[in-house]
Amino acid sequence: MTKEEQIAQINKMNSGTLMEALEMECIDFSEGLIKIKMPVTDKSRQQLGLLHGGASAALIESVGSIGSATVLDLEKHIPLGLTINANHISGARDGFVIATGKLVHRGAKTHVWQVDIHHESTEKLICTGRLTLMIMPRK
Repeated sequence: MTKEEQIAQINKMNSGTLMEALEMECIDFSEGLIKIKMPVTDKSRQQLGLLHGGASAALIESVGSIGSATVLDLEKHIPLGLTINANHISGARDGFVIATGKLVHRGAKTHVWQVDIHHESTEKLICTGRLTLMIMPRK
């Protein structure tokens, strides 16, 4: 399977999920690295017109969860979010944000992802976060 086909498969799995509702789209991945793009729209803005912190947190959680899913044998293990931290650095009112996740710890029972969210056109850092996932045996 080509990388493009794998990305299409990842995006297809998001049907009917929060990722689909917020229009998140995987645009790149490799072993221990993943990028997801999300538009800043009325769906993801708070009352002052800025990207909602909860949307950024959802993006961080999605990046780490999908990232771990790409390095696990999903017939044997599943990744489940355990802890999330998000530091909101600046705001975004429009355009797209891109979250880049790097796997910083790949243990047998936990994975830790560092995720930075930048505005696509200005490259300004919007949010930085860390997600810890518990790796559970599939029952």
